[in-house]
Amino acid sequence: MMRLRQWFLTFFVGWIAWISSAGAADYRYSYLPKTVYSTQVFPVTILASHADPSRPVMFQFDPQSPLKPLSFTPAKVLNGRDLFYTFYFQASGDKDILLPELLIREANQTQTLPGRRIHTQALTIHAADHFCGVIATDCAIHSSQVSMFDANNTLVSITLQAHEANPEAIHIPGALEEGIEKIQRKNSMVTAEFYFVIPSSQKSITLSYYNTAQHRFVPTTIATDYHNKPVAAQVELNPKASPFDKLKKYGSIVLALFFALMFWWRRDWLYLILLVIVAFGIYLVYQPRAMLCVQEGSSLYILPTHNSRSSTTITRELQTRSLGRHEHYHKINYHHGIIGWIRDEDLCQN
Repeated sequence: MMRLRQWFLTFFVGWIAWISSAGAADYRYSYLPKTVYSTQVFPVTILASHADPSRPVMFQFDPQSPLKPLSFTPAKVLNGRDLFYTFYFQASGDKDILLPELLIREANQTQTLPGRRIHTQALTIHAADHFCGVIATDCAIHSSQVSMFDANNTLVSITLQAHEANPEAIHIPGALEEGIEKIQRKNSMVTAEFYFVIPSSQKSITLSYYNTAQHRFVPTTIATDYHNKPVAAQVELNPKASPFDKLKKYGSIVLALFFALMFWWRRDWLYLILLVIVAFGIYLVYQPRAMLCVQEGSSLYILPTHNSRSSTTITRELQTRSLGRHEHYHKINYHHGIIGWIRDEDLCQN
């Protein structure tokens, strides 16, 4: 009788455990790279077989591990009854990577995926590769802008869009100054703005990134002759109006004179109203640039980035005009051809 009761109790406990675990997904690694390069961003994908998309799941990597995912929220893809969760990591240094142990909690069930070792190898680079340090599955220059930095140098700004990329590692050989801003990641996609200063005698520059999908260096050439870039007039230190801008300006002036003449001749108030509208538009478009008051002791930065070095220090309170604006920086012409960027916080308070 005792044995029967024990058997019944064991069966009942097992049945309850089976019922509670019914429908729980089975988790395992779906993709795990065997080898990565130093600074490379790489994916790790976990497959949940027979998963319920509506059931919440919690992933917890070993907090003692120095390796952390770039985001603790995975990219999720549903394929039939299978769910794929992808985390992104970034390699650092030349030593092999130890992927941390992963604890997965779903309802009342807990599963553990053990840590894995991933080999790190060096990327073979030749001088002719023009390698800029970026490793990605794909990378493109979304936009570029070239402007005169000073009499001898050119400022180039580019916007990068890439997947599984490491824009923090970008470097331009021969650049006098460089800096990166606005790095934004969403799953595998990353965008960033990069600035660098090169000699004006250099009319183009070739950069290449390493494509991990194609296993080759992919080059891109950027024209850096700002004289042939119409967009440079927007930020150039001494802007020169394009022919179209001149046509608009002189056309507006001629139109204003025409309305003034018609009002004098016809005494029709409609022409006066049109004259005022055109004159006000001319003022808004061609009004002088705003004057700035810069505090004594302020730093003049080479680039409008938080990690740019200072080129000089403002020795006394300065009244000058703003030549351009980027984020929290104003572009000014100091003296003796020294051009740079002043932070908003360095402007006079009254």
